[in-house]
Amino acid sequence: MTDIDERAARRRVLCAGVALGFGACMATAGLAEDNPAAARPKAGDLLVRFGNADPAPLTPDDVAAGSKQIFAWAMDPVDHTVRNGSRLNGVLLIRLDPQDMSAETRGRSATGVLAYSAICPHNGCEVTEWIPAEQSLYCPCHASKFEPRDAGKVLDGPAPKALPALPLTLSDGKLVVAQPFTARITFEQG
Repeated sequence: MTDIDERAARRRVLCAGVALGFGACMATAGLAEDNPAAARPKAGDLLVRFGNADPAPLTPDDVAAGSKQIFAWAMDPVDHTVRNGSRLNGVLLIRLDPQDMSAETRGRSATGVLAYSAICPHNGCEVTEWIPAEQSLYCPCHASKFEPRDAGKVLDGPAPKALPALPLTLSDGKLVVAQPFTARITFEQG
């Protein structure tokens, strides 16, 4: 076999591997379509508290003003499927004074309640901490801080981008997803 034949053979194997990987990736992407619990939150979904065995829709009063964030999932209002089939669907809720929010952020809130992805865009850890003195969200894995009053922008740390927001509205006094996340939920691999 000549060098040219060997390179062509390696190229065919590499291309076959890429095609196989792409097919597996596409099959995985199709899981969200086949599994409603893995589908991303969508307009009209209700929000329910993370970990509740009996998911009751959350209201603004369930999110205490200025205190630690709470974790939630979206729930289909028709068939009550809780969208907890992917950790990327995790939502954190915080309630702040609308007067302290940027105009963009205030437009995504429901009576001061804000919703952001619970997944840090740095390495995919969960944003689990609230710093009351700074009114900022904090990821303890690598010390990224986020500004919930200004579109979830990065205040400090290695996170490469803001937390994706989940615009909210109210319906019958309940917190409802107004639109999908403002950005795709991704994080750096590393």
